[in-house]
Amino acid sequence: MIINVSDYAYKDINEALRQGDGEYRLTDCLGQRFIAAGMSGIDVEIDGVPGNALGAYLNGARITVNGNAQDAVGDTMNGGEIIVRGNVGDAAGYAMRGGRIFVEGDAGYRAGIHMKAYRDKIPVIVIGGKSGSFLGEYQAGGVIVVLGLTDDDRRIVGNFPCTGMHGGKMILRSDCRGVVFPGQVTARAATPEDMEEIKQYVSEYCELFGANPDEIMDSPFTVVTPDSKNPYKQLYVAN
Repeated sequence: MIINVSDYAYKDINEALRQGDGEYRLTDCLGQRFIAAGMSGIDVEIDGVPGNALGAYLNGARITVNGNAQDAVGDTMNGGEIIVRGNVGDAAGYAMRGGRIFVEGDAGYRAGIHMKAYRDKIPVIVIGGKSGSFLGEYQAGGVIVVLGLTDDDRRIVGNFPCTGMHGGKMILRSDCRGVVFPGQVTARAATPEDMEEIKQYVSEYCELFGANPDEIMDSPFTVVTPDSKNPYKQLYVAN
């Protein structure tokens, strides 16, 4: 079902998504927020630029954006998949606890903030370009992958990555020279075992966006993990 949403408010869009046949293409999207929030069992393709909180609380739907998306993509999503054929704004995957987000281009600040895992739910964010500051802030679970494919002189991540990180894993396609990590994490070169895991994420990214997996894998990778599940314990517990 094709729906031109240029004159729709977000409530109208979501009501239409609940009434149709499960497969939709939304055209002329112009910044409407909360599209497909909390939904499952549908497949949505979006032409245009969706607004904040695209796929918030998503429970299993699949969303594809043919362009850029604004802030808080996949906010607190539980399951499903969001694919962005462009860049995303700040706080992508905020408090995400399941599902997958694939971004062809860059991400803004605070991607993966408060990201967490629960039982068999392991959320994954794959960013094809580079990320802004505070990547993985307070990350408690899941996997964040940044491939750094944007052709410019910026570092693969901005300032203060992994601040307060106490769970999960971050994978950066870089030797990370010049990147300053906080004291409570370990940043190390990827092992052969790590590279097998990384290859899976890279293959999925390349299948979605038409990139060459061999070229991407022919690069150093850095794996970042926390050293403590409670990095600020000393601030609240008497010695």
